[in-house]
Amino acid sequence: MIITSSSGEPGAVPACPPGTTLLASVDVEWTKNYRVTNGNIPFCYSVVWLAVPSSGTPMNLGEAPFSWTSAYVENPAETQDLIASAEDALTRIVDHAGLIAGHQLCSDLAVLARAADRPPRTVAGLRTSWHQRRLPECARPLIVDTRYDIGHLLAGASRRLVDVCGELHLDVTQPELRGTSMTALHRRWTQADDVEAREKITVLNLRHSLSTALAALRATGTGHWDPGLNVNEMLASGLGDAFGWMKAPAFRALLEDRR
Repeated sequence: MIITSSSGEPGAVPACPPGTTLLASVDVEWTKNYRVTNGNIPFCYSVVWLAVPSSGTPMNLGEAPFSWTSAYVENPAETQDLIASAEDALTRIVDHAGLIAGHQLCSDLAVLARAADRPPRTVAGLRTSWHQRRLPECARPLIVDTRYDIGHLLAGASRRLVDVCGELHLDVTQPELRGTSMTALHRRWTQADDVEAREKITVLNLRHSLSTALAALRATGTGHWDPGLNVNEMLASGLGDAFGWMKAPAFRALLEDRR
């Protein structure tokens, strides 16, 4: 399994300075086969962490540093390894995050649970917490699902993440999916060892986690940004040289500093 992290230690929890709380945003990608029972198989996930003020003036999220971890199978035989890795990551999140964000997080957790050979305990606990997240007595950490919980910020009917981000004036352009699909890209990786295809999905997955984090912080009044915030700029800064795909002209064309 391929695990990449900004910390050098996969799964490490970033520092939480005094006066701040940690947000952890999670996104899982899976092969989608709704015609077969338990046919949705996870193959990639990412976690993005941000330290934000616990109270006081909302933070300008366009200037916020973030840390991240990404995991991707090298072949389908590593599915259980990926689920175990996600379980470990989620356990750290539950132990250290004050806020957990996801976009349709219930589905991500359900796919992990149903594909597992053994029931993952933290995944099961988070699924329960997700269902109870709106109850007054809901225990911490707080869970914000940006598909279902931020309607007070939105006027449109669509709750696709890309449309939610559009309403919130976040630029989340996805060059990875031009002329193709995630399913086709993943097949190119598993069947033809196409590294760029894998990296495209990895960057796409990290963009999902980061933009979900931003939307959740906006919804909780913890952060703000200037309209038109370019999330790809944030990725380019935060991911550095981790993925060769981000040096491709199609990606660089999205950046203001592309000269």
